[in-house]
Amino acid sequence: MLSVLRVHLPSDIPIAGCELCPYVLLRKPDGTITTEDIPDTNPIDGYYIRCRWYRVQSDKRVAVCSVHPNEPATLQCLGCVKAKLPIARSYHCSPLCFQSAWPRHPRAALARARRQHPRSSDGTIPGEISAGGGAAGVGGGQRRENGGAAEEEELFGKFNMGRGKPYTPSTDDVGHVLKLECVPIEAATGLPVAPPSTLLTSRVIPAPSPTPRRMVAVGGGEGEGQMGGGGGRGGFTLLSYNVLADLYATSEMYSYCPPWALSWAYRKQNLLRELLGYRADIMCLQEVQSDHFEEFFGPELEKQGYASVFKKKTAEVYTGTAYAIDGCATFFRRDRFSLVKKYEVEFNKAALSLSEALAPPTKKAALNRLLKDNVALIVVLEARDAGDGKDGASGAPAKRQLLCVANTHIHANPELKDVKLWQVHTLLKGLEKIAASADIPMLVAGDFNSVPGSAPHSLLATGRVDANHPELATDPLGILRPASKLCHQLPLVSAYASLSRGGSVAERQRRRMDASSSEPLFTNVTRDFMGTLDYVFYTADSLSVESLLELLDEDTVRKDTALPSPEWSSDHLALLTEFRYKPRMRR
Repeated sequence: MLSVLRVHLPSDIPIAGCELCPYVLLRKPDGTITTEDIPDTNPIDGYYIRCRWYRVQSDKRVAVCSVHPNEPATLQCLGCVKAKLPIARSYHCSPLCFQSAWPRHPRAALARARRQHPRSSDGTIPGEISAGGGAAGVGGGQRRENGGAAEEEELFGKFNMGRGKPYTPSTDDVGHVLKLECVPIEAATGLPVAPPSTLLTSRVIPAPSPTPRRMVAVGGGEGEGQMGGGGGRGGFTLLSYNVLADLYATSEMYSYCPPWALSWAYRKQNLLRELLGYRADIMCLQEVQSDHFEEFFGPELEKQGYASVFKKKTAEVYTGTAYAIDGCATFFRRDRFSLVKKYEVEFNKAALSLSEALAPPTKKAALNRLLKDNVALIVVLEARDAGDGKDGASGAPAKRQLLCVANTHIHANPELKDVKLWQVHTLLKGLEKIAASADIPMLVAGDFNSVPGSAPHSLLATGRVDANHPELATDPLGILRPASKLCHQLPLVSAYASLSRGGSVAERQRRRMDASSSEPLFTNVTRDFMGTLDYVFYTADSLSVESLLELLDEDTVRKDTALPSPEWSSDHLALLTEFRYKPRMRR
């Protein structure tokens, strides 16, 4: 007879909007153990498994904090309620939580609240912080649904449990306990043949809302801008973001992050919401797991109008249960660009080519040091509009604008400084060849695993590495000598260096920059490291920076110890730049 041995959920806390994929361990009639689906359409020896989800209604619903979803709510922002924001976003666990969250309340919603509700005699609108507190208490934070008439409410009836049909909690489930019931059924009679195996979840919590990040105008502009496409004709936006592959998101590495917030079921939805919120024309993503590109990022972003190109690393990693591999994925809006050509850069191939000229003993040592499986993905795109309409040299009608975008993830080991520099130099030499054959704007984006002032950063930002740079001392293979060869002719400039000029808003952002390098103070934040590893470089003779995604302060990213966190689902921060084409002048 078919029997259920175990029912398990990978995440201990269900989150609204994040699917629950139960793990059901079964014993078949022949005694073998399986986790395969056995639906009523394909019974085994006359038996199948029926699973049902229930919302437990006899349990009191508890309002939970929108900022700290593990805490019950004690306050409610009336401004959010009257502005008709989702009710779950109005709850806070303490006055301090409410005060801290107030500056991040959606401005449009608060403006609407001010329009709809005139100020009271003390000059505040409902929900604003005032001497009296400015927020309503949550009466016990509990209420009983349907008068307590029914103990349970079946959520969506009978369905055959499987990976393809998990349950996704809704906002109506927030504050409730869910129950999963799995029972073996005799196909002939439709009756259970054993008691059901049940599982009760923790209370469903709302998905945390990330702090909004706005675009900051540079080049003398003032004010903050909304997210959006790159300004129509003559402009575009580019995003670079290491999204943290699931194979690296372990509780050992990120013990400070709650398990539910570290689970892929939660992170993938939070990352997708963040990516779509930026509305970038081009997205350069790193650490995209190959199966997640095929099953999630690719299909979901295709629905939003993006085409994509993916290059995986050259070796898989064993995760303890299966082999997985990550890589670089470049997405672009189909209505803005078309793909002309792609180049896949495998640094392992360059290492093999380099080692051919070495003697056998040295060759083996070189391969052991240089074969690190990192890759870069280069695409040449053609804009679907004609840019600014005129050729800067001849004044003739412009051809459609071409754009070269390089997306890379450089090796991470801090001890292998020579390998990092060799990989960056190899990539730049490849880009120089493309530039020699086609005079087009270039962008180089990614996770370079190199801090400002390092040899790789100096090579990118200044076109050379000083012969006395301390990192050149690490060169056991002699691949960096002479130092004079470590150069390139591309007029690359770091996009975020543009914050060195600008108006009052850019001035506030400059406090979050390193003055000596003109780079952000950090783009990667863990418990043990805080610094900048990610960059967007552009050719300054053909592109200019219009605006940049604002940088976050340390208090924001350290709110939950470090990244990833319930709010931010990667240990890196996204970089977003709005560019504009300059009139074409041949280099």
